[in-house]
Amino acid sequence: MKKQTSLRVYIMTIAGAVCWGLIGLFITPLYARGFTAWDVVAIRGIFTFVILILVMSIFYRNQLRTRLKDHIFFACAGIFSIAFFNFFYFEVFSQSSLSLAVTLLYTGPLFVTILSRLFFKESLTIRKGWALALAITGCAFVVGLLPLGQEGIQMKTLLMGILSGFCYALYSIFCKPITKRYSALTITTYTFLYTSIFMLLTSDILKKTNQFQYADVWAGALLLALVGTVAAFLLYTSGLKHLEASKASILATIEPIIAVVTGVLFLGEHLRGWQVLGIALVLYSAILVADGRSKAKKPVDTILKEEKRTI
Repeated sequence: MKKQTSLRVYIMTIAGAVCWGLIGLFITPLYARGFTAWDVVAIRGIFTFVILILVMSIFYRNQLRTRLKDHIFFACAGIFSIAFFNFFYFEVFSQSSLSLAVTLLYTGPLFVTILSRLFFKESLTIRKGWALALAITGCAFVVGLLPLGQEGIQMKTLLMGILSGFCYALYSIFCKPITKRYSALTITTYTFLYTSIFMLLTSDILKKTNQFQYADVWAGALLLALVGTVAAFLLYTSGLKHLEASKASILATIEPIIAVVTGVLFLGEHLRGWQVLGIALVLYSAILVADGRSKAKKPVDTILKEEKRTI
């Protein structure tokens, strides 16, 4: 039973990353209609919050109750993580390519591992180190940065990509302290509440409402919110409730594989030999993480016994 529960946790975490990997399909039509990266972040935040608050109000009203002092975690995750990691990620995509954007985003597990060690005293095992190294190397192979490298990357683009990884890492750091008190649905809803408020105050999205007369804009916005955000964050946050933050983030490195496969299947891109090698490395890193026994002070099994609430 414990093995089945653990397997379900790993599957949920990976499924969340799969949903994230499809984002490129959803934001392409928004760029084509003249929306900027900051506008797309606003669309994602606002649409996601509206969907979540409707679901919560109808089906999970009792889960809307929170402690006021915990809103500092919701606000920090919504602004410093969600808003800014999305902006840097989308900006790199608009200036360069989805492959480069997703590779630089996945410097995130490195930051998560370091920050988790500093704030949560999570152990840095040899297995975890190997998994992290293989995941990053695999990502580089998948998007073509290895073995030949990629020329012409501007320093500004590179910096924004690394910042996207750092801000992405902050989500796990801000949310981990409150995962025992709230469901994934509650955390995601209040996180996007603050994202949407921040984006309404700082973006020009309200001046571009005429762009929503196009069907492809609505399709892109709704899919970005429903699949690329609501489903992704609920699945990932559900996994985070039972996993170390560093483990969850390494498992989520399957996202770039999905991004590349999506390009092959739907955008006419071709998969090369070293990309297949990269996919194998990332998948193997996920197996290493899922198969390893943590040496943290509070094992996953203990957390599973303590945590009784589900969405």
